[in-house]
This record gives sequence, structure tokens and C-alpha cells, in this order.
Amino acid sequence: MTSLKPIAKIASALPLSGIRRFFDIAASMQDVISLGVGEPDFVTPWSIREAAIYSLERGQTSYTSNWGLLELRQAISEHLEKLYQVSYRPEDQILITVGVSEGLDIALRTILDAGDEVLVPEPCYVSYKPCISLAGGIPVAVETTAEEGFRITAQKLEAHLTSRTKAILLGYPSNPTGATMPRSMMEEIVRFAEAHGLYILSDEIYDRLTYEGEHTCVPSIKGAFERTILFNGFSKAYAMTGWRIGYICGPSDIVATMMKIHSYTMLCAPITGQKAALEALKGSEPQVLDMVEQYSQRRRVIVNGFNQIGLDCHMPAGAFYAFPSIASTGLSCEDFAERLLYEQRVALVPGTAFGAGGANHVRCSYATSIDKIEQALARIKCFVDQLKSTNP
Repeated sequence: MTSLKPIAKIASALPLSGIRRFFDIAASMQDVISLGVGEPDFVTPWSIREAAIYSLERGQTSYTSNWGLLELRQAISEHLEKLYQVSYRPEDQILITVGVSEGLDIALRTILDAGDEVLVPEPCYVSYKPCISLAGGIPVAVETTAEEGFRITAQKLEAHLTSRTKAILLGYPSNPTGATMPRSMMEEIVRFAEAHGLYILSDEIYDRLTYEGEHTCVPSIKGAFERTILFNGFSKAYAMTGWRIGYICGPSDIVATMMKIHSYTMLCAPITGQKAALEALKGSEPQVLDMVEQYSQRRRVIVNGFNQIGLDCHMPAGAFYAFPSIASTGLSCEDFAERLLYEQRVALVPGTAFGAGGANHVRCSYATSIDKIEQALARIKCFVDQLKSTNP
């Protein structure tokens, strides 16, 4: 019998997620405090859950349009107009997706041909580079540092520009660093993209979790609308991770092409989740503001705690992650994370999982209670103190 032919080279070469390894280990252990998973510890607000239940009771279990429910797209259009003065037509410029992850996948497959390059500021979310590779593109890492506040500049992007560069993939507020971008810096990036005919892919899933200043919605910048694909969804601000409802906004010709891929591969997002998302936009603003305030309190507790321990940590202005430096311990971030898990039962993520600029850092989610954050900080202090006593 002839042996089976090999699987695709691109797929087999994909690295495993740098996040999963530690949580697979943690899942087999007792008394672990997790600061790793980027998931709100809040339950989806009741009004949203009730809307989903009511839709099921009414027997609303069918497919929707490939585009998604028109009423939801209209609500998203109104939402973006109200918050950022950005106007998208619900009929042909907004597409409902199965989370931002699906949106990013189909957007990259829409704009990239084999060998096209995408500039990716790092540290960044773990799926950005693999998704570019799966679409046939080449991810080009552009490193940012703590000294720069993990913010990208047009000058840094330009230093990595080639004739094959086709797009810039931005994610602000940032996972894993919590960095945000002032409007003036984002305007410079838009001008750079204009000058070189580049697409901008802007992942703004953490837009509502902005604690200092105002979030800059990229397509609201002059010259950005016609070249920007905007990604957002309901997972973070509305504590709806498991509902898997996201959306894409962009110029009609680009979105129409993405819709074709979506219609062949995903067909439509689940109707129950779409009904819940509609209620989220209509009636849960007080709960969103309350969650944001609680996250802001938690970030101050965790950042102050790390700095008191001696692990330098900048104050994140958005998202729900702290990104402290562990350079003072003398350990690599992988060794630090592994030893901390086994010796003190605290799970976090090595910064190298997020690419260039992540070495000597660890990502810690503060999407958990202040009580658990304080317990974790006490254990981390014990671990660091032991390291100091062993290696004075």
C-alpha cells in the first residue's frame, strides 16, 4: 500500500500557540491562580442572555443572511457613528463574522496574493502571523519596546517597507501590552499607508477598554476610510467570548469580496448570538461602563504590585493585560513562567509567545477579581524573593 501523501507544508510548519502549553499544564494542577486567559471573569449581562433565550423560545433557529441580521448591522452602524463619527452603510459595508478571528482570516485571504508582505508591530496577538501565513502572505515583524510604550511609529514601519509590502496589521489597544495609540501617531501611520498604497487592517476589539485618553478609531482619520478594514466584536466589552460574534467594516468592494469567502466557509454567524449582540448594543451600556471601571481598578492594583515586587511594569492604557519585565530575575520569560507555575501555582504567559519585543516580559491578564490578583501577587513576590536569596 502506498503511504499517504503529506499534509500541507504551511499547516505543518505552524507553531503551536505559546499560550496553550502553560494552560494545558495548569489544567492538570490544583490550586492554580490563572493570570493568563484573555477572557472577562464577568458573566454576560442578564439582558443579553435573556434576549438570546427569548429568541430560542420563539423558535428563531434558522440561518440568517450571509451578511448577518440587517437589524444588527444597522445597530453597529449607529454605534460606530455615535462613538467615533464613522459612517458605514449597513447594507454593504458591514459583515457579521464568527468573532474577529474569522474576520481577520477572510480579510487576509481577500487582500493577499502569495508572497505579499504584511507589517506587524510586535509584541502582538498570537494569531496574527499564522493567519497571514495561512493566507499565503509573509508576516514582517516590526518590534516595539517598553521604552517606547510599545507604540509603533511610521518611521519604524517605513524601515521594513519593500516592494512586496501590501498591508499593515494593527491591534490597539494591544494584546498583550495594553498599549494604546494617540491619534497624532495613528495619523502619521495613515499618511504612510497613503503614500505607499497600503491596506490597513485595524483590530479594535478592545476599543471600549480604554482607560486613559480616547480610543482612536482608525477609519475616522482623514484618508483612512477607503483603505481600512475595521475589526470589532462583542467578546471583551460585553463579556461575550463564547458567543463568537464579531464584525468587519470597510469599503463595499472589499467587504463584498470577504462576504463571498464567508458564504462558502462559514455561511453565517449563529442567529442566537446575533440576537444577543443586538441586545448588547441596545441595552447594556451601564454594565459595560461598570466593567470598564472595575478593570481600571484592577490594572492599578496589579501594576503597582509588580513594581513593588521589583518587576518593572508600565501602566497599560487599554485592554486588560499587564506586561511586566522579568529581566531583573535573571531568568528567561519561559523559565520564569514555568517555574512560577510549578513552584507557586500561578499561570501566566511568556512574552516570547507574542513575538519580537516580548523577551524578558510576561503577559498577565487582570480580567479576574482583585482578591485573586492580590493572591497571585503574593505568590509571585514569594517566588522572586526566593530567587534573590538563592542568587544574591
